[in-house]
Amino acid sequence: MNHEVIHAHDPDDAFEKLQNEVFDVVVLDHYLSNMTGLDILRRFREFGISTPVVYVTGSSEARIAVEALKNGASDYVIKNASEDFLSLLADAVVNTVANARLRKAKELADEETRRAKERAEALLAEMNHRVANSLALVTSLLRLQASAAQHEETRQVLQETQSRISAIAGMHRSLYSNDKISTVDMKPYIGALVGDLSDTVSGPESRLRISAHLDEIELAADKAVSVGMIVTELVTNALKYAYPEGEAGEIRIIFKRVDATNARLAVEDDGAGLASSSEAKPGNHKTGLGTRIVRSMADSIGNGIQYPPTDRGTVAEVLVLLEG
Repeated sequence: MNHEVIHAHDPDDAFEKLQNEVFDVVVLDHYLSNMTGLDILRRFREFGISTPVVYVTGSSEARIAVEALKNGASDYVIKNASEDFLSLLADAVVNTVANARLRKAKELADEETRRAKERAEALLAEMNHRVANSLALVTSLLRLQASAAQHEETRQVLQETQSRISAIAGMHRSLYSNDKISTVDMKPYIGALVGDLSDTVSGPESRLRISAHLDEIELAADKAVSVGMIVTELVTNALKYAYPEGEAGEIRIIFKRVDATNARLAVEDDGAGLASSSEAKPGNHKTGLGTRIVRSMADSIGNGIQYPPTDRGTVAEVLVLLEG
């Protein structure tokens, strides 16, 4: 083993050398002239000296060795008169240096991994930011085109398309605006959707109010956008069909935990109900784009779209699987 040994005659000399030179290991005796090696270990911590230490003591008391390890020693050797001492000390020094180098290599690898992760997260955040901005531009163009449309049916189609794109843009906006890179906080996300949907309400529909009742729930990005699309389609449908023209009313968006693995997503209203309008019946919209979107998304994130019976209005709900 190629090595160079530097002796320090007192603690001050040792501290000066350790602060000005680089050493692989310190061999520290327990019994010193006016203090113990334990005192030196404590001062090492105070000065921030991290050089690994092999502690040497002639005491057979295990508590001294344990105390040395507690105070930062990497290993210890019992000093005795046998020929084994120098061999044991050499083995302890070699092992301590090897372990220290492994730890250093691991720290460097961990640091590089952390930096790579930060770079990837920054790139992903930038990508989500650019996608959200691009989609926002598309929705603005659709809004302008809808306002210039001469036919009501064309205007409604453009507004519905705008709402669908806004749901996707909102998911990307959520991903770049928080610390998480793969999950979306659903409460602010759905809250923003409510604002976007409310902005589309105009004319005779402005009497309607959209409210949200939401738990703090996080979903993976793909599930989040499915929830957003379902909410967008169901609310849009309720705005068109739930209440007779001229009647005020409320449309409620609910996303609440049912248990540890499921949450109930529902859109409710107190209006006339789907059965009162043949145009709005789910059975008559099997080929409609909105219905196909809702059914496909609902099947992918839970138990499919359900319309439970209710005394008044309409309830459309999905039991969303939170995990998996």
